[in-house]
Amino acid sequence: MSTTGRPLLQRELQVINIGLESFGRELTDAGATAVTVDWTPPAGGDPEAIRQLQRLAAWPDAARSRVAEANAEAVRRLLAARPMVQAVRPALEAIPKMHRKLVLHAGPPVSWERMCGPMRGAVIGGLIYEGLAGSPDEATRLAASGEIEFSPCHHHDAVGPMAGVTTASMPVWEVRNEALGATAYCTLNEGLGKVLRYGAYAPEVIERLRWMRDHLAPALQVALAAHGPLDLRSIIAQALQMGDEGHNRNRAGTSLVIRELAPFLVESDLPRAEVARVLRFISGNDHFFLNLTMPAAKAALMPLASIPWSTVVSVMARNGTDFGVRIAGLGERWFVAPSPRVEGLYLPGFSAADAAPDIGDSVITETSGIGGFAMAAAPAIVQFVGGRATDALRFTSRMYAITLGESPVYKIPALDFRGTPTGIDVVKVVESGVLPAVNTGIAHREPGVGMVGAGLVKPPVECFRAALAAFVQQYDAEARAM
Repeated sequence: MSTTGRPLLQRELQVINIGLESFGRELTDAGATAVTVDWTPPAGGDPEAIRQLQRLAAWPDAARSRVAEANAEAVRRLLAARPMVQAVRPALEAIPKMHRKLVLHAGPPVSWERMCGPMRGAVIGGLIYEGLAGSPDEATRLAASGEIEFSPCHHHDAVGPMAGVTTASMPVWEVRNEALGATAYCTLNEGLGKVLRYGAYAPEVIERLRWMRDHLAPALQVALAAHGPLDLRSIIAQALQMGDEGHNRNRAGTSLVIRELAPFLVESDLPRAEVARVLRFISGNDHFFLNLTMPAAKAALMPLASIPWSTVVSVMARNGTDFGVRIAGLGERWFVAPSPRVEGLYLPGFSAADAAPDIGDSVITETSGIGGFAMAAAPAIVQFVGGRATDALRFTSRMYAITLGESPVYKIPALDFRGTPTGIDVVKVVESGVLPAVNTGIAHREPGVGMVGAGLVKPPVECFRAALAAFVQQYDAEARAM
């Protein structure tokens, strides 16, 4: 009975439903007023993930303060980054421990036997480009022979889009974080379509790469030497105001780079026809700037590589077989799960059946707080990856729930110039079930074909759960002793 003496079930019911939506609908159908709360259990209800979160919550205040302080330091370092382009140099001269039979690739470690089709295609093309093989068959045999060393770009302070294949004579951007001293490297962007990074290795692909080595790179170095270091933080900030997000839309960034370098190219002693071809190549390649946002992001995140007690994600990367993450408090350890499929739009003649799993180091942009995290600045991106303009706002807004800071430099006009969400916290990802928003290109699953589309992808939650479990295991005893 109620306090008024009326039976409870004879009163008008007003119900708050925190269960399945169907529970609320059944009550409404029965004549009751029901409000369904948007609620999900922590960690999606996964028992092991919940257990790790409970262990973390049981730590004494001193230990939890230690984590908060470490995370604050990680975010401080990330937000302080000032990436500057210093030079364009051959990988053999620039990248640490590079040698002529070393092939760098995107994502966490992977052997030739486990490589996906587009990565194998890029390796084949890289070996032909270097003159180590004369044909695709010969390159395949060499790659499988054990004579070639394969290593992730991330193990050499580098990043590479899609397959990420980087070989000794390829020219690379050298980008230095002037605030904290880290230097990162990335190859030059070839454009879209049938290109090496998507696994193509046709003669025209190799010819383009050699022109980039022999003509484009030297011209860029001449312009940079005359211009001086190029301030990428400033350019990225401007590009976000002009409709870019720094991963799949780089039209503004590419245009800004042309504005910076074109006068110095024109004033150089380079042949007029050479300058014209260089400028025509850059202006015809809207993705040219991607290979600068990536090392800018990598150089910003490198100082987070080993901050004890920090749960901030320092790397996300994929190789077409595995998706991997690293977190600051666990240094160079990888936590991997199978690379997912990309949901997106396909070029004419292709479909999801043709697509390789998610691949590339370009997700380093999202890890640093741009790319998919800045989609609200680039509503036009949805025409390239699928969706509606409102989706771009929604994706960025959701990322504030899993990050610890906001950029004071990279701001989004559509959100009243709010800073981009920055500093992914693995605890927040696991607890909320909200996964980092990533937009990306799609490569054909077979080697030698190239790009077939672009879209959006959700990283596998298992990576983040494994990283959290390892973090708790590593620090639990020390934390409980505080």
